[in-house]
Amino acid sequence: MIDTRRLRTLRAVADHRTVTAAAAALHLTPSAVSQQLVALENEVGHRLLERDGRGVRLTSVGRILLNHANEVLAQLERAGADIAAYTAGTAGEVKVASFATAIGLVVAPAVSTLRDKEPGIQVRVLDAEGDQSLTMVLDGAVDIAVAVEYRGAPAEDDRRLSRFPLYSEPFDVVLPSDHPLAHTSRSGTTLPTTNLAGATPENNSGLRTTNRTEATPENNPGLRTTNHAETNPENDLGLSVADLAGETWIGPYPGNPCHDVIALACEHAGFTPEFAHSSDDFSAVVALAAAGAGVAMVPRLALRAADLSGVVIRPVAGPERRVFAAVRRGAERHPLLLPLMDALRTTAAALPGGAP
Repeated sequence: MIDTRRLRTLRAVADHRTVTAAAAALHLTPSAVSQQLVALENEVGHRLLERDGRGVRLTSVGRILLNHANEVLAQLERAGADIAAYTAGTAGEVKVASFATAIGLVVAPAVSTLRDKEPGIQVRVLDAEGDQSLTMVLDGAVDIAVAVEYRGAPAEDDRRLSRFPLYSEPFDVVLPSDHPLAHTSRSGTTLPTTNLAGATPENNSGLRTTNRTEATPENNPGLRTTNHAETNPENDLGLSVADLAGETWIGPYPGNPCHDVIALACEHAGFTPEFAHSSDDFSAVVALAAAGAGVAMVPRLALRAADLSGVVIRPVAGPERRVFAAVRRGAERHPLLLPLMDALRTTAAALPGGAP
């Protein structure tokens, strides 16, 4: 009979590609991981791993066994959820990994809601980028991940995870206030100076763009980020990604899902962006743009926390950040997780671009 602990070890090695990294994720020694893998190979009578450069990869038999392992481990999660439901488990700790913007927008409000409705559930929040949080869920380090769709992310039908959408948001271009594109339409037409008047917190709902007139929910629903009357990319006030070819860029580090979204959008526009300055803190990215260090594309809701004085914000057609929550498959019915997942959905639904 196959030991399920060894199946978890096999999946960890498949996810991390090295025995050392898998051992760290499982809180085991590399020697213990190697011993479990050897024992698993003896149980099935086939080699499961082979060398791949400095790492390892699954053999054909290893991939077959991994597919079954995902189903077995998901069923064990369901069993744990059903047992917890039977014992009316309404007290305990839930760990959530989320990137910083989503912590402020959905996780923290959900925690506040949960405190009133389910005081027995204690939530522990860890700040982690969208790609890291998914690995933390799969490794069992956290229960829920709030993550970002990116190239290379587990697919929606990945048998290791159950996921549900939270919200999506467009990216906006952040330009130094004296940048030529700050005051020029896509067609090259100079915008009327009457649309570039200084804004105040009173007429701009807290976003200090310094370059636009009063906005209302009717002409700019949701977050008011542009410097002109409307955010519709179809009008002549927005930019295309191609307009930014040849610019010096400020953006997240490689590996950050937003870096991947930006780079892919630029590739589709026919160029590779040159990132001269890197930060995963979008407030720092905006500050560098205000200093004239380059241009950036920032998720719209992330601009809420930034000081927008000294920059101009322009809508751009195409790229968007899609945010979702994920748990290990089978755990979605766990009574400790259900209330928090419901609170996350409810909070996200109230955001611009929130999933219904």
